[in-house]
Amino acid sequence: MKKSIIYGSSGVGATLARSLISDGQSVHLAGRNNSAITALSDELSCSFTVGNVCDSEFFKQVASEAGEDVNSVIYAAGTINLKGLSRLCTDDFIEDYQVNVVGAALAIQASLNSLKRNKGSVVLFSSVASKVGLPMHASIGAAKGAISGLTVSLAAELSPSVRVNAISPSLCETPLGSKVIHNDKIKEALSATHPLKRLGTADDIAPLCKFLISDNASWITGQIIGVDGGRGSIAST
Repeated sequence: MKKSIIYGSSGVGATLARSLISDGQSVHLAGRNNSAITALSDELSCSFTVGNVCDSEFFKQVASEAGEDVNSVIYAAGTINLKGLSRLCTDDFIEDYQVNVVGAALAIQASLNSLKRNKGSVVLFSSVASKVGLPMHASIGAAKGAISGLTVSLAAELSPSVRVNAISPSLCETPLGSKVIHNDKIKEALSATHPLKRLGTADDIAPLCKFLISDNASWITGQIIGVDGGRGSIAST
């Protein structure tokens, strides 16, 4: 039975976990929201570890509690820190980099032996903000750009044993996205910036993630794939 470690217990992570469990696969959840991760674990009857991705020891605990037979690591933890440059401080840049980039690297590192042994797969999350210049995205855009660099670097380093890909979404209606989507007026305005005229959902992202960790994607590595309503490559009219 294939086993995936999913960092992030809501939004895309939760949707993916439900889909994998429904297919008879095994999931180990990892995240900091104790109530959310406990509820999801109870729903899916799967194992979990609660902790903070800013704590380097957390990843060792996750790998230990997940066990040796891990086939994939999905790092869906992230931040959405939107501020103008004049309002950003050193801690903003450090936190965005720590959560998004350092956390992703340590998550892979902690499970690397198992991933290599099982010829496994990793999925990380970049952002459309690393490809298209967006105001108020200096800190998170830089961190997500680093995720893209991490993806291709590790894909090269770990081939042929481990495949590494990233999904690059635009704004989605998830618990993380709700920090930006405060009301229907804002939602309508943000939807209009996408050629497909709507925001994304976890159901738009999770199926691609599921595909990338499957055997059907066995010849895909080092890719940063946009799932962004066209915002990353098409001018909105």
